[in-house]
Amino acid sequence: MNYELQLFDQLLQFPLFQGMSRDDLAKVAGHTKFDFQKLAAQRMIVADGDPCTHLDFLLSGDIVAVGNADDHSYTMYEQLAAPYILQPEAIFGYHQRYTRTFFSETPVSLLRLEREEVVRLSDQFLVFRINLLNIFATRTQKLSRQLWNHYPRTLDDRIVRFISQHCLHPAGPKTLHILMNQLALELGDSRLDISRALNRLQEKGLITLYRGRIEIPFLEKLI
Repeated sequence: MNYELQLFDQLLQFPLFQGMSRDDLAKVAGHTKFDFQKLAAQRMIVADGDPCTHLDFLLSGDIVAVGNADDHSYTMYEQLAAPYILQPEAIFGYHQRYTRTFFSETPVSLLRLEREEVVRLSDQFLVFRINLLNIFATRTQKLSRQLWNHYPRTLDDRIVRFISQHCLHPAGPKTLHILMNQLALELGDSRLDISRALNRLQEKGLITLYRGRIEIPFLEKLI
């Protein structure tokens, strides 16, 4: 019984299971193949380009998501905390592969749910199916809405938009590894103007500049 209650609490951390009745959760707990894993710090969970054959639920601990430009000219590192689902949108659709590499930053606990189990739960439980559709729809709506946002009027705002659009989660610590010349190319501006804009953001305490690296302690404050 204690195990069942613990599993209930763990599942209800995630939007996929919220709104399900206690009886439904009992059926999920009793008839679903969950794979629980514990990983030490600095271990790879999945790699960019790996097939997404399952959902990974981060139950505890912190992870880092690493995203690379196609030509590897810059890299974004994001710190993400539990509870978190690793790229649920990748499990269905045309491109069923991860677009980030995920590492454990601290010791972590994960719950893995294979695609077949996700399909079965969607078929058996209406609330689960609606929750899954809501996740997909929300991500699609946010991306489509970006096309209609006003173009940033200042270089500072363009830098902020560039950083935020390369992040999975709009909050928390981020680290962008990029050379000043490359950022100037990406934004269509001069290196000198980029340098001045970055220094303005640093003077406001929003970022910290290093050689080839921009530290963002709180993305939510930057945007």
